[in-house]
Amino acid sequence: MKFNPNVQWDKIFYGRKLMDQIITTIETKNILSGVYLKRYLFRAMMAGFIIANIVMFSTRIRTDFADAFPPGTVNLLASFCFSFALVLILFTNSELLTSNFMYFTVGLYYKKIKPMYASRIFLLCFTGNVLGAIVLFMLVRQSSIVNPEMADLLLKMTSVKSNSGALDIFIKAIFANFFINISVVIAMQLDDILARMFVMMFGVMIFAFMGYEHVIANAAIFIGAFFYHPESVNLLLVLKNLFFSFWGNYVGGGLIIGLFYAYLNDHTHIEEDKANYIEE
Repeated sequence: MKFNPNVQWDKIFYGRKLMDQIITTIETKNILSGVYLKRYLFRAMMAGFIIANIVMFSTRIRTDFADAFPPGTVNLLASFCFSFALVLILFTNSELLTSNFMYFTVGLYYKKIKPMYASRIFLLCFTGNVLGAIVLFMLVRQSSIVNPEMADLLLKMTSVKSNSGALDIFIKAIFANFFINISVVIAMQLDDILARMFVMMFGVMIFAFMGYEHVIANAAIFIGAFFYHPESVNLLLVLKNLFFSFWGNYVGGGLIIGLFYAYLNDHTHIEEDKANYIEE
């Protein structure tokens, strides 16, 4: 087959522009976390605060509609409501750990950052997300926002998640962050605000409906259950869930999405492949 030297490789491999956007975002986060550490931490706390709010919202949906609709319908409705979380987080420029898995894996691949720096960001972001959820439930515990039915459901969800097997948690966590980050990848290439919102929402809705494991959403559920039923929360089992969901989320978002698209859109490899093709 005759080789066309004018072929538009970016269109074939799809997404080099996205890689440039991600690299720019990484550089911004680098400055923010290095120079304005407290502000970065506050942005991470806002993401955890938002997720904890949406956890409460979807929990209220499940309890209020439990007797009115079949379980599948209630689950679908609650999953749709939970999908608001990613929209609120991204449009407020908050820092969510699971999307940073994708960003910083791309940065590692292109050698824009060092592994120790990426690890530092992950730890800082996780800490901020958890602190945000803690602040939320500290406030809520002093009010009547969470009724007894919601508190019992938080404990039930904690029990189910913390008693799951390690491999089960890990695999479910892979799919959770796959759907989140594939939504982010698509949304970053859209200009229309409503289209971006729709794409982000359907990715989260899928993982929420399927009951996949998201380390920050799980942390918010566990924290809520602890504030209302501290004697019934097994800390070791909770830590097991967070450990395996953390690494599963990294594989799903960092490797399957971040590394995958970074490799496909690496111009160094593309130019080498073109040269080899011409020689053949």
